[in-house]
Amino acid sequence: MNCIDRMLDTAHLRPCATILQSGRQNSLTNQRQRKREMGMMSLSSVTVLVMILLVQVSSTQYKVGDLDSWGIPTDAKVYTKWPKSHSFKIGDSLLFLYPPSEDSMIQVTASNFKSCNTKDPILYMNDGNSLFNLTQNGTFYFTSGHPGHCQKYQKLIVSVGTYSAEADALSPSSSSADADAPSYQNAFGSIPLSQKSSSSSLLFSTVVASLACAVVVVGALM
Repeated sequence: MNCIDRMLDTAHLRPCATILQSGRQNSLTNQRQRKREMGMMSLSSVTVLVMILLVQVSSTQYKVGDLDSWGIPTDAKVYTKWPKSHSFKIGDSLLFLYPPSEDSMIQVTASNFKSCNTKDPILYMNDGNSLFNLTQNGTFYFTSGHPGHCQKYQKLIVSVGTYSAEADALSPSSSSADADAPSYQNAFGSIPLSQKSSSSSLLFSTVVASLACAVVVVGALM
């Protein structure tokens, strides 16, 4: 091959090399862009998850009365004193524990609460593990659906986000409660110290773990 032929070959190959080099650069750029997009999508998903978990962490599940079960109290003022020691908010929940074959939980109106009328309740639950979610501000009235239990002070008033003078008026007075207090024993015995659900601490650990995973995933994709 003479010099002219070599020059022609070189002239033809140079544009091809330039095109190949440009193609490689574009491919690398596209790969980096896809990784960034995947990283941002993963970060957004984790952010949404963390926000949901943070809302759950800020809520509390209360075991009603801090007792072993929901039942006729040995102290007639148990369910009157208990809600006053807590500050309930939207997102919290009340857990009523009781033998399902022996008791129940009903939500009633203020007038039915006062008269211990258990007919036509707003809500009736008898599964023995009844969870009531506090989804709005207001005053909520609960009692047992079993005959005679309400009259023996198995009744509860919970106020959320507001003070209820009506709730105080409907609560048993100290004098009447002491006079009518039952003399029999109950299975759940004495009242332990206030105990909140451990779900909050578990959810907090989940949030921390989720954040750590987010950092690792995004770091690998970037």
